[in-house]
Amino acid sequence: MFEQEISGCDLFSWYKEARAIALDKDISIGELHYILEEFTALDSLSIRLQNYQHKEKILSKKTLLELTEIWKLRTEKKHPIQYLIGKCYWRDLELKVTPDVLIPRPETELIIDIALQVTQDFPMLKTGHWADLGTGSGAIALSLAKTFPQAHIHAIDKSPNALSVAQENAQNLGLTEKITFYNGSWFQPLSRLKKSFSGILSNPPYIPSDIVPTLQPEVANHEPKSALDGGKDGLQNIKIIINQAPEYLQKNGLLIIEIMAGQAPEVCKILESTNQYHSIKSHADLAQIQRFVIAQKH
Repeated sequence: MFEQEISGCDLFSWYKEARAIALDKDISIGELHYILEEFTALDSLSIRLQNYQHKEKILSKKTLLELTEIWKLRTEKKHPIQYLIGKCYWRDLELKVTPDVLIPRPETELIIDIALQVTQDFPMLKTGHWADLGTGSGAIALSLAKTFPQAHIHAIDKSPNALSVAQENAQNLGLTEKITFYNGSWFQPLSRLKKSFSGILSNPPYIPSDIVPTLQPEVANHEPKSALDGGKDGLQNIKIIINQAPEYLQKNGLLIIEIMAGQAPEVCKILESTNQYHSIKSHADLAQIQRFVIAQKH
């Protein structure tokens, strides 16, 4: 794994230059420390104390030239740090991520807690079938599999490359047996399972098309547009899910959709207009933004 050797003096010189670039480009020094922690044998304390500079050799997965190229991609091209490292941490999971998948966000973590909270009142929902529509890296599906060990999870994505990443994550976490993966769009691969789902969760593309190019460059230029662009009003995919979910949910079955700030009133209205759901409400994330809509099937 650690195939290179770098002298402490050389690595410290590299660090000082990289730190100056980070300050100039307004990039967190924490990201620089993260790169050193992931690609060298140094621990976080040594990196913070800078007590490695007198070591004769430090084991590394990358040469100094490779570290320089990685840092250029971060500071000049604004590549997300998670893609450069090749992984991210979400809830209690370590997940592989590539530019084929959206980087799982901390605010999305609450979707699992909401599902768990609702199932306290409807314990029968803890078993049976659950779906993660637009699974991407597999974060939601994998966490559902750990949270509801008696359930079987169905993970759907229209991107074969994203699905491949999700399947690799399931294998790495020992959860392959608990999840069935499908390449397809929304409910299309699940037609044989109508009226049988205890819960359906989704973090769909919900950003209006004209806003996508204005997002920070790490997102707009590097994350998959198909996972961001929700059509003209951002609600294109949300409407599809809301209108089709009743065909698949059992009585009191749970639907949770992540939404954009400001969309909650309109999305709740769409849910109500179907006359298919009860207990419709929105739920705030940790920043007190109404981030999720929740409903249960009549």
